[in-house]
Parts: sequence; structure tokens; C-alpha cells
Amino acid sequence: MPEASINNQIGERFIELLSVDSTNNYAMEQVKSGLAQHGDAYFAYEQTAGKGQFNKQWLSAKNENIILSVIINTSTLAVPQQFILNMLAAISVMRLFNKYTTEKIKIKWPNDIYCRDRKAAGILIENTVQGKKWQFAVAGFGVNINQTVFDAALKNAVSLKQLTGEDYNAVELAKQLCAILNQNLQLLFCNKEELILDMYNDALYKRNEFLKFKQGSKIFSGTVKRVDAFGKLIIESGIEQSFETGQVEWLL
Repeated sequence: MPEASINNQIGERFIELLSVDSTNNYAMEQVKSGLAQHGDAYFAYEQTAGKGQFNKQWLSAKNENIILSVIINTSTLAVPQQFILNMLAAISVMRLFNKYTTEKIKIKWPNDIYCRDRKAAGILIENTVQGKKWQFAVAGFGVNINQTVFDAALKNAVSLKQLTGEDYNAVELAKQLCAILNQNLQLLFCNKEELILDMYNDALYKRNEFLKFKQGSKIFSGTVKRVDAFGKLIIESGIEQSFETGQVEWLL
């Protein structure tokens, strides 16, 4: 298990890996073998079996992007705060992009980063909970930095380079992301949940827009209102309805 202290800075130990199947898998292995500490960051130049939401694969070109997993000691946090951590992770990536572009960066529920209706980053957080104790989280980040040619399966991908026309050092940007995440985490450890929630909803993709959605075989229209503290998407369709992650599909 990671050390109990949360005094370490995120990225204080920044480990660079030439190639792994998944940085999240690698980080979990370090945790289970007792070699990990809070704040450890694992950066990979190549990921051969990257993990995305809902068991999807995260595809990323070698040597071009941020492929990063960070270990966070969550022993002082409550299990219901899990989605607040997701919110902070997404806000952190958004703030990284905001350092380099004036484009409007949005957070697509639950935790994808979008610009110009295209996906620039994805986040996967895996948690370990024993009983009622949330022990730790591994936060995985896939951020498109320098890649300009994407797999045909990725129909709406975009990178920071495509937004700005500039080349970047992905390792240095990963370290900047660690610093931003470290700063933002203090809000969670200091119980600033309402502020985090407001920041997330202020950046919510398609907020107050009327869209089509699919739930099972049913297609319906509604207005995206907000996301609550438990990660439920609130859609107004005659009445306000709340949806868990994975319950509803966007039809854009």
C-alpha cells in the first residue's frame, strides 16, 4: 500500500518508463508490492494496452503525448467523494491546456477534455476501497500533445499541437500537470467540494444546450443542466432526471 503521508508533492517522484502495457496497471502493481508512495507519477513514452472508460482502449502515438498515472492517498477522504476527485483531475487537465491556448476548453461528462467538439484528453481513475475505507486512487491521464495523425477509430480527436501549431515537450507538460493537480488536490483535502463542483460545472461541455441522448433503446431530447457531487448528469426533459455514468449516451 502507498505510504500514509500525503505530504509528498504530486510528481515529487517522477518515474519515466520506455514502454508499458498500461501506466495504471503499472502503478497498481507498485502499490500492491508496497513500492509506491502518495504522489508517485509514472510517465510512459509508449503504452501498448492503454485503458479508457468502460473497458475501451486508449490509443496514443509513441513519444508524442502525455501518458501518465499518479498515485493519490485517499485515506483521509470519504468514499462518496470519489467523483469530486474525478472533477479535480479533469479541471487540472483543462488548466494545463489553458496555459497554452485561448481556445475554449470544456469538460465532457464524466471526465473527457474537449475543444471544438473534439476530444483532447481522457482520464481513468481506479480506486481501492476496503469496507468503508477509501485507501488510494490511481489517476490515469491520456493527453494528446504533439500527435497529428490519429487512428481511424478516433474520429473526433484533437491535440494541443493542432490547436496551437506548436511542438511541446510532453515530459515537461506532464510535470506541469502534476504540479497543477497537486495544487488542486488541496481544495479536496480542505473540504472545498462546493467550489470544485462549481468549477467543473462552469466548464461543462454543452451545458444549457438542447441535445439528443440515448438510454438503452430509447432516444430522447433534453437540456444539459449540471453534474452533481456524486457524478450524476442532470438532464431536463420536461422534468429533471439524473443519470449515472454509462447510463446515457450522447447523440451529437
